[in-house]
Order: sequence, then structure tokens, then C-alpha cells
Amino acid sequence: MGLVSAKEMLEKAVAGGYAVGHFNINNLEWTKAILTTAQELQSPVILGVSEGAAKYMCGYTTVAAMVKAMIEELGITVPVALHLDHGTYEGAKKAIAAGFSSIQFDGGHYAIEENLEKTAEFVAICKEKGLSLEAEVGSIGGEEDGVIGAGELADPQQCKTIADLGITMLAAGIGNIHGKYPANWKGLNFEVLEGIHKACSGKPLVLHGGTGIPADMVKKAISLGVAKVNVNTECQLAFAAATREYIEAGKDQAGKGFDPRKLLAPGYQAIKDTVKEKMELFGSIGKA
Repeated sequence: MGLVSAKEMLEKAVAGGYAVGHFNINNLEWTKAILTTAQELQSPVILGVSEGAAKYMCGYTTVAAMVKAMIEELGITVPVALHLDHGTYEGAKKAIAAGFSSIQFDGGHYAIEENLEKTAEFVAICKEKGLSLEAEVGSIGGEEDGVIGAGELADPQQCKTIADLGITMLAAGIGNIHGKYPANWKGLNFEVLEGIHKACSGKPLVLHGGTGIPADMVKKAISLGVAKVNVNTECQLAFAAATREYIEAGKDQAGKGFDPRKLLAPGYQAIKDTVKEKMELFGSIGKA
């Protein structure tokens, strides 16, 4: 199976009361670890690519070609969407041209009128090409690729206005942030989430900043319409910890332990373990 839009997998998730994991990829190991875990667990999956990660991996065309080839070579049969994460206006156009199957146009930092205008343009493009489209209302807190959000609480009525344009899914600020959560974090605002869920009439909602949110909060968010949960930092931390342990144990100096295939193997396995843990939490195992 080649790349698919995220539309069908997310609509099934809403109907089934579970969420699909969006896991950001940063290189070949990341992509292979996530794809093979999804296949083993028979879970649909969304591969997220930030604009910074796309640049690091030599551009959108390189990323799309790698993912498509890997799906074929590994015999992946579960639904896989390749999604641009927090896309700018220009970046979203480039990712579409490169063959991504899903796009986030992040207009959350624009005034609502400009966000509506630009999002409507992408609704038309994505509808024509059969791609899924994620829009955003209210910036997500924290920093990702140099974009800093204050962690705004989205207005449910603005969310409805954006949702009614015909987008596939909506990311809305509900107190969530990118990266590690501070000790004084107040938690997700479920009152706002419930208001958005009702206003958007069951439109699949997206929870950014999935790393560090307590499991009970994630489950409650899913019960209130969240059908896509974004995970990035947690995989990065797991990868770094496993790699550090390998080097500090001196394994890179034994035999051919310096071979990158051996050096990166513990980190690769750590990503697989993290993805499995998240898929269990989100309830997507066996839903492919």
C-alpha cells in the first residue's frame, strides 16, 4: 500500500473512540522504526515531518521518495500518511508538490481573517489532489523549529468557522505545549476542548505536544474528539538516552561497535518501544 490521506483513518478513529499517532521522523532510522512498529501492531500511522526536519533530510522530495520506497521495500500494508507538520504557506505548497499525502497549514499565528483566507485556498488544493488538511486555531505553546507559541486557548467559535471550510482535522490550543512540560503546567483545559468538540460537530481534533501529557488526560482528550496525537520529543529523548547508555558503556569501542548500524541500534529500538507504548495508549493497535 502506498501513501494515503489521513481522512479515512481519522474518521474511523472518531467513530471508534481511539486516536491515531502522529510520530515525527528525523532520518531513516526514525522512519523505519515507526513503520515497522505500525506494521507489527497493525496500526494506522501518520509520519510527521517538520519543515526543519525536511530541510535536514535534504528536502521534501527526498523525504517523500524515502518514505514511499521504504513502504514498498518493507512490505508495509497498514495505512500510512506522510504529513507536513506546522507547515508555512510556502512550505505547504512545496510538500504538496513533492508528494506528501497530508498537510498542516499552520495559520494559527495569523489574524483569523487571514488564517481563514489562506486555509480556504489549501482546502481547494487538497480536495482536488485527494490530500488531508490540518488547520490550526490559537498557537500551540513551546518551541518547534524556531516557532514559539504562547500556549493560547482557542476560541470554539473561531474553530467552527475554520472547520466549516472543509478541512480534514483541526489543531486547537487547549493549554498544550511542544517539548517538555514545565513543573508548574496547569494541564489541558477540557472545558475549552469540550466546547471546540461541540462547535465543530465531531470534526477530528489534533492534540499537539503529546510528550509528557499524563495518560489519563490523553484518554480524556480522545473521549472529547481528539483523533490524532502528535509525538516527537518523547521519541527523541528515548533515542538519546539509549544512545548515551551504549556509548557510556564503552560498547562503541568494542569490536566494530562504532559501526553506525550498531551504534544507532539501541536508539532505534527505543523509538520502537516508545511508539508501541503510545499506540497502546491511543487505542490504535489492530485498527489498520
